[in-house]
Amino acid sequence: MIVEYPDLLPDAMQMSRDEFEREARMAMAVKLFEMGKLSSGYAARLAGMERVDFIMSLHRYGVSPIQTPPEELAEDVANALGKSSDH
Repeated sequence: MIVEYPDLLPDAMQMSRDEFEREARMAMAVKLFEMGKLSSGYAARLAGMERVDFIMSLHRYGVSPIQTPPEELAEDVANALGKSSDH
């Protein structure tokens, strides 16, 4: 994939071209993960890093590594405890 951007953009962000492109890939991967479009594994591959490193980097973008809605999490916990989530 080729994404065109102004030549001066990396300089404006005080980054090298390589740093800017790495950051842009990471930002895209984080957003797609946050939106539920990519798993953490695929997002990590898009960012060019290991899954654990990707997950550990999410805090820099204000994104939780757990993208499960609270009600679904409560249901999962209830199921794990052998209880109905209705109680």
